[in-house]
Amino acid sequence: MPSMKLYTVIYLALFAMATVQVLIEFTGLAYWVGVAAILTLSLLKAALVAGYYQHLWFEPPAVSVVVLVGLVAALALTFAAAYSIM
Repeated sequence: MPSMKLYTVIYLALFAMATVQVLIEFTGLAYWVGVAAILTLSLLKAALVAGYYQHLWFEPPAVSVVVLVGLVAALALTFAAAYSIM
């Protein structure tokens, strides 16, 4: 199991990435560059949260596969719903 020091480092990294996401809004970057940067940081943050705070990196691979299948299904339904609105 990870130590309290590792959890603190991950928390600080998540806080720093969230701060960078907010600062991206004020930089005046091109719209799609800003969106890509924010999405990239969001995916990295989600991986850290799922991996360490939800302990997926310490579980058997089958548990991670079940979570990944659920994530892919949720994304597919979200994109299908967005497509049907357009």
